[in-house]
Amino acid sequence: MRRTRSGCVSETPEMRKIVVLGSNSFSGSDFIDLLLEDPRNQVVGISRSPEKPALFLPYKRHSSHNFTFHQLDLNKEHHRILQLLDDFQPHYVVNFAAQSEVAPSWCYPEHWFQTNVVALSRLTNALRERAYLKRYVHISSPEVYGTCRTRLTESAPLNPSTPYAVSKAAGDLFLFTLVKQFNFPLVMIRSTNVYGPHQQLFKLIPRTIIALKLGETIQLHGGGRAVKSYIHIRDVSRGELLAMEKGRIGHIYHLSPPAGIAVRDVVRRLCMLLGKDFEKSTVEVEERCGQDAVYQIDSTRSEQELGWFPKITFSDGLQQTIEWVEAYWPEIVRNPREYRHVA
Repeated sequence: MRRTRSGCVSETPEMRKIVVLGSNSFSGSDFIDLLLEDPRNQVVGISRSPEKPALFLPYKRHSSHNFTFHQLDLNKEHHRILQLLDDFQPHYVVNFAAQSEVAPSWCYPEHWFQTNVVALSRLTNALRERAYLKRYVHISSPEVYGTCRTRLTESAPLNPSTPYAVSKAAGDLFLFTLVKQFNFPLVMIRSTNVYGPHQQLFKLIPRTIIALKLGETIQLHGGGRAVKSYIHIRDVSRGELLAMEKGRIGHIYHLSPPAGIAVRDVVRRLCMLLGKDFEKSTVEVEERCGQDAVYQIDSTRSEQELGWFPKITFSDGLQQTIEWVEAYWPEIVRNPREYRHVA
């Protein structure tokens, strides 16, 4: 309780304790940035790597006492993470932690299964006994469906086509077993291709912007004909927050725009925005193994149950990302632009 200047007594907003696993990730860091806009949220971030610079962590714009970071590895420091959770007693755990790249999963499939299945099952099997937990929000992937030529709903069968997708599907199935047997407070998110400022530099949109600024040629795997459903990271973070607050236990929520766009057309639009010739700036190369041709999923449940709709247009999102690259250009050119695998 607190007393206002008028002398009336009002309720003090209840603090919400939230743990974000994978806080150094693109999606995890943006979610934290959104959380810290609300002074009710007391947030703990956990990631296996040291905390990154502001180039990749938008939440660093906040000078907040409501956030603490802990460098802990889900694969190797399970007991320390569990002790931290028990000491903090969060109302919500939101898990972005995963081995998430598709192509390298063919080289080290055992690493993807270790993180996305073994470590996940060990953690959540322990969390099912924690009475302090209101909701566990798990970030899955529509890649578990395989190619989505029609707008799939959350009840679509799993049909993964890469080691990454298989590992995510296996982890998801374990989580739903916990729901079935123990009423585990799971809420699951499957969003399509996120993009926006602060994304990893090896991802398509920032990588293309950087290459165009440097005058480099861009490889279009399979001619860039694969269709992706690009959605701005802040729209996804808003959906995840709504799911955390009022998602129904045992439900999956899709977060996706109404239509997809071919990779080559994304690159073409960036060429136009940066004043470059598309034909001179690109070259077609062989398609990647296991590349799904189309991602189209239906977000009706999120719209009806959560009141969620994407707000940021693709054009505005591309412009924001270009502006971010330009603002951090001296730092960006000093950073690697290829994926570096860490077991």
